[in-house]
Amino acid sequence: MSVLPLAAALIALPAQAAQQRPDGCPTPTSAEAKRSTDAKTDTPPRGADAIKGVRVGHLPKGFTSGGVVVNKHDGITEYGYQWSDNRDEVDPKRRSLWVRVVCWPKANGLSRLKKAPFELGTFSGETRTVRIGTRRVLTQDADGALGHGRYAGWVERKGVVVTVLASTPLVPDLAKIINGIKL
Repeated sequence: MSVLPLAAALIALPAQAAQQRPDGCPTPTSAEAKRSTDAKTDTPPRGADAIKGVRVGHLPKGFTSGGVVVNKHDGITEYGYQWSDNRDEVDPKRRSLWVRVVCWPKANGLSRLKKAPFELGTFSGETRTVRIGTRRVLTQDADGALGHGRYAGWVERKGVVVTVLASTPLVPDLAKIINGIKL
């Protein structure tokens, strides 16, 4: 199942544009929040700068659509983008990539990620800590509502979390994707 319909059902956002946060966490504009609420699809998808303030330096080819995903709740802001291809969601060859930045003031280490109040993409399964480049990253197998593959996340700096969900065909590229993400 795609994140886009789920996210649209969960989101209730104020109309004003988000302000720059003191911790430097990328936040969506009101236009981006509205696109998410309306479940607008980009065909073709946006590129490496789909999330304002974030650069995805290694973006695999083959995506046919995408959409912004914004969710604000409990004092946190979840802001991301999901790229996908036009295969059916149950096709094991389906390519899907979701990159998200979460502005969560309590984020200060990997152990906190297991307790993060995310509404989508929680670290509730069997997790493993790995080093990818200079980052310590929490990973787990992904299955269920967000799709199959690998889910990863790290605290970029205090109050700023980055998560990545790569579908099964993209798992071999996950380290390149994570290494290529710059805030």
